[in-house]
Amino acid sequence: MQAHSTRLAAVRSGEIGSVHSWELVTAVDGPGTRLTYFLSGCALRCQYCQNPDTWKLPDGKPTTIGEVRGRIDRYAPLLRVAHGGLTISGGEPLVQPAFLRRILRHCRELGLHTALDTSGYLGARADDAMLDDIDLVLLDVKSGLPETYRLVTGRELAPTLAFGRRLADRDAEIWIRFVLVPGLTDAVDNVDAVADYAASLQGLGNGGAVRRVEILPFHQMARSKWHALEIVYPLEDTRPPDEALIERVRGQFRARGLTVF
Repeated sequence: MQAHSTRLAAVRSGEIGSVHSWELVTAVDGPGTRLTYFLSGCALRCQYCQNPDTWKLPDGKPTTIGEVRGRIDRYAPLLRVAHGGLTISGGEPLVQPAFLRRILRHCRELGLHTALDTSGYLGARADDAMLDDIDLVLLDVKSGLPETYRLVTGRELAPTLAFGRRLADRDAEIWIRFVLVPGLTDAVDNVDAVADYAASLQGLGNGGAVRRVEILPFHQMARSKWHALEIVYPLEDTRPPDEALIERVRGQFRARGLTVF
């Protein structure tokens, strides 16, 4: 019981977190070369999830904040030279706000660029002090219509929209990500709703908060993970979008004056 209480206190204080994995990547997850940490735990159950093995907190590796800081320190010189920084992804990093907060604070003390990859569903867990330590938010807007969002994720859309507006009010830098899945997220009205929302954020704060929109075409590389975990995979027969569909969707965002990739 004593050991359990001690461990629980360490988790609540952010001394220990659950980490799925980490990697060094270039040209994804933010500018430059990134040290990307994938934290375990997620409140959503997206039909197209690429990392269903990150859904449950206990499935990650218990990791001390000291271990994470040590790795950040080791790679910090490279990240600075490569005009990069640290990205925290998941899962959903805001499932572990105390651990996340301590990682971000360490990066701020080192002067490293930070990025948070989040659905925004748990955005209320990010207080203003945490947001002050984040340079870029990669906001995954899963769908623009509430009923489609619920179908895709099993959750409600409203918290994501509220979090994005809060970021824009703060003039935070936002990259919006939208996963394009034929037959699931590709309906014209659903895409229009995401594009309208992204454009609306440009009118908040003192400037343009949304610096870019990334259209991420669905692929089947995660199918084996779903099978290995013995989870029913709802997109078993879904094919990746063709170029015509991708260009149509990009055009819907460009029509709102947004920079699209």
